[in-house]
Amino acid sequence: MDIAALIAWVITALGGFYMLGTWLSRGGAKAGHSRLPVPVLFGHFALAAVGLVVWIGYVLTQKAALAWTAFGLLVPVALLGFTMLARWLPVHRARTAAAAAATADAAGQQPEPAERYFPVPVVAGHGLFAVVTVVLVLLTALKIGGS
Repeated sequence: MDIAALIAWVITALGGFYMLGTWLSRGGAKAGHSRLPVPVLFGHFALAAVGLVVWIGYVLTQKAALAWTAFGLLVPVALLGFTMLARWLPVHRARTAAAAAATADAAGQQPEPAERYFPVPVVAGHGLFAVVTVVLVLLTALKIGGS
């Protein structure tokens, strides 16, 4: 189960890297219109990366303390992720409404937030694999299932 958690974590990270790259390439915080606070975004990224390194340490050593540390790191990662999801949803809804209306004059529009360019399947996949990762890490730390 520890390898399954590692695979899920890596897949989650790939989705996160894609969204981070999209956000940065579209101006990120520089554009001034992002609804994603920089400390939340980079805190989510940093804690998830540190947690992944700790999890790799667990996979290599099978020390229970590392499994629990990785899980402990995932709790704030998940909370920050939910915070960003809650702040992204209105941006996504506004884009959908604007596309449906298609009446706004391009010259009069506010610049779009960078996170408006996140593909819904990537956001959904990132969230789904994140939940799977948390569950697998918790089950492994509790020694439920195979390791």
